[in-house]
Formats: sequence, structure tokens, C-alpha cells
Amino acid sequence: MPSRSYPSPFPSPSPFVDAETAIRGLTQDFCMAFNTGNYDQAVALFSPDGLFMLPNQEPAHGAKAIERTLQECADAGYQDLRLETTRVEQAGDMAVEVGRYTLSIHRPNGTTVMDRGKYMTGWRRLGAWRVFANCWSSNLPAMGE
Repeated sequence: MPSRSYPSPFPSPSPFVDAETAIRGLTQDFCMAFNTGNYDQAVALFSPDGLFMLPNQEPAHGAKAIERTLQECADAGYQDLRLETTRVEQAGDMAVEVGRYTLSIHRPNGTTVMDRGKYMTGWRRLGAWRVFANCWSSNLPAMGE
């Protein structure tokens, strides 16, 4: 099956930047974009057919759905996202990132829950590295809504 290529509005990274360094940087760009409410910038890090898979929800597929899901997270009180890459495995134009996250969830009743857990992100090089799938899960017991 021939590989698909997608045009990218972003310049190609320097050929001297290794995949792990590039992915670690892009992961921090995602945090910054989410934490500052720039969901369009966060979505720009995904491939056009990207998936964002939150726990206990159907996957968000594509830019509009991912942006809407990020906005819904913020509306639900998700703030102060911190991602720490612990491992990147690369094979050609594909890479998998594994890491830990922390997150503050500000509840309508005025309380704040500090969440922590793990995540996995699949990356594909499309001129630049882009997320094709992201999922995460909490290390804490399930919270009642």
C-alpha cells in the first residue's frame, strides 16, 4: 500500500534534529497551546486524520472534533496540563511517545482535583512530525460525575 503524504503549513524541521528531540518539543508546544486556550494551535499538531481518545468517551476524529473536545475539556475545568515524555521509540517515519501527565480539574463546586496518569501518542512524519493518535488514562480511581 503506498504511503499517504499530507501537505504541512509548517516548515520542515532541521535534518539535524532527531525524532525524540522534535517530539519532546512538540509535546511541550501542545501543553502551551492547551494551557493558553489556543486549541487551533494544539490541533495543528495532529495529522488531518488524527484521533484524540479521552477516557470514557468516543474518540474525536479530525481537526474540528479534536478542537471541540479540547474546548470541552477546558469547559469542564481541565487546566495546568503538564506532559513529561519518558520514552520515544522511532521506526522510519513513525514514532511512539510514552509519558506521564498531571492536570488540575476545577470542579463547579469550587474544589480542585489533581489528576495524574499516563499517555501514549503515535506520531507520523508528514514533512514535520504530526500526531495520528493520542490516548491517556488516569492513575487515580474513577471519579463520580
